[in-house]
Amino acid sequence: MLYDSFLKYIQCELMLSARTVVSYTSDINLWRRFAADRFGPDLKEADIDVNHLRLWVAAMAADGISVRSIRRRVQTMRALFRYLMQRHGFTANPAAELTTARMPRRLPDVIRPEETKKILDEPLQQDDFTDVQNRLIIDMLYSTGMRASELVGLLDANVDCRRGELKVLGKRNKERLIPFGPELSQMITLYRSLRPATDTPQLLVLPDGRALRYRHILATVKGQMAGRVRAAHPTPHALRHSFATDMLNGGASLPAVQALLGHASLATTQIYTHLSYTELQHNYQLAHPRAKKKG
Repeated sequence: MLYDSFLKYIQCELMLSARTVVSYTSDINLWRRFAADRFGPDLKEADIDVNHLRLWVAAMAADGISVRSIRRRVQTMRALFRYLMQRHGFTANPAAELTTARMPRRLPDVIRPEETKKILDEPLQQDDFTDVQNRLIIDMLYSTGMRASELVGLLDANVDCRRGELKVLGKRNKERLIPFGPELSQMITLYRSLRPATDTPQLLVLPDGRALRYRHILATVKGQMAGRVRAAHPTPHALRHSFATDMLNGGASLPAVQALLGHASLATTQIYTHLSYTELQHNYQLAHPRAKKKG
């Protein structure tokens, strides 16, 4: 089936992340079920036109599916037909003709520097493996801007405390180097002194030596930050946003932040300039005598 060859292509040739492949697979399967129910099981990929896809979009909207999810599924179909045009001789991309509602622009949540500092400067039980690891997770996400998935896959051998740098395997298996400071270096050294003996190559492990999973990162960040920060959604990605925003507010250039985050496009990084301006505007309103309301 052409659907299956597309999924194999994005996994084996494009080397997209496992989570991205799961999302694409889910979207394709949702379309296939809808098409079989609405148009019958014999509808071939070559016979799909924009009207078939419009009916699917309308059905999703009627079912209350979010604009974000609908847009992602449409993007999946566009990618599918681009592949079919490149590899299987299709002459048109019916999904390219679809229009969907615009996403409301929402700036990502950030955690204020003073809130992060308060959490990272709290007294620590330095002989308690779990306590040290929980602190290290927060520190690494904020100090390096890594994605949670990158932290999960970070190899112990790729963290050099002497040089103050680590090597991350990012999206599409692209490697990048990220520098870090002496405070994080001290935390990593302390963690390594408590890390159980293990054959697991990842830096972060469970107390029994097994590799830490993505869900543990999510649970740790939520547990460490819930009720202690003003961000509505204190997630690992919020710490990544905070890293980028604080770097720009501190004078880092946009291309430098782009490189540290591992963004393929500078346009992706530019959203943080809006966050930085918002922070500057807030400080101006608090500090400048002509910005304060009289009375």
